[in-house]
Amino acid sequence: MSAHPAPAAAPLLQVENLSIAFGGHQAVRGISFAIAPGETLGLVGESGSGKSATSLALLRLLPAEADVSGRILFAASDPDSATPGPIDLLALPEREMRLHRGREIAMIFQEPMTALNPVMRVGTQIAEAVRAHQPGLSRSAVRRRVLDAMHEVALPDPERRARDYPHQFSGGQRQRILIAMAIVNRPRLLIADEPTTALDVTVQAQVLDLLRQLRRTHGLSMLFISHDLAVIAQACDRPGDHIAVMQQGTIVEHTTATDLFRSPQHPYTRKLLAAAPTMTTDRTRPLASLATDRS
Repeated sequence: MSAHPAPAAAPLLQVENLSIAFGGHQAVRGISFAIAPGETLGLVGESGSGKSATSLALLRLLPAEADVSGRILFAASDPDSATPGPIDLLALPEREMRLHRGREIAMIFQEPMTALNPVMRVGTQIAEAVRAHQPGLSRSAVRRRVLDAMHEVALPDPERRARDYPHQFSGGQRQRILIAMAIVNRPRLLIADEPTTALDVTVQAQVLDLLRQLRRTHGLSMLFISHDLAVIAQACDRPGDHIAVMQQGTIVEHTTATDLFRSPQHPYTRKLLAAAPTMTTDRTRPLASLATDRS
């Protein structure tokens, strides 16, 4: 396995020996990684490799039957925190975890039609995210924040569309609504779990460009999860960004986007690259298989 690149600055997030088990099945096996302020880590691997379980563990959203161990250290900015320095999110009482979930660490989910409430107006759903963490804001201040967030993600005519329901938006617009909900409280870390999977290629490119703009504007750190190497390469396109390749619950390679494509070190990474069709792929032959020895 490649050595883990050290972040250029003190980590915003430091995951140490994270393991997740469901009953007798080990979904994630002692993984470690770090994300510095302003950096993106791309987490890539096939379905079932443990990517989404890892992201849900960061926000403590796994079901109660999940057995989670290790440490998730986060450099919280809460001035009222009684604990100086990084806090271990896994050790926090749920009441304290709610102070960070959605405010300092936010998540964009994969499928907007299941993540959004179909019978609630989108403006109300974004407003809920504001009120959950800033209950003292006036109604007009909350509305202003909602409209500002919708403007920021380039949703057309926010003043009118805030009164619409999710089914009245296209798939790409619904994903932008989820992004607006994620950024409305100005988080420091954004977790994007397969945010472009359900979108066509053109809309996918627009969403990736929007996320790049938000990173620049707000200095966001990001954990970007995908099974698509091309998408991961586009998301991790700045100096300091890096990619972790997951297989069967472990990180088998940890490197930069450039090195991943130029000189992949692990056999599984090479299989991932070989399984992706290109313009020069011989279409008369089957694509390379990801089948591995799982004994």
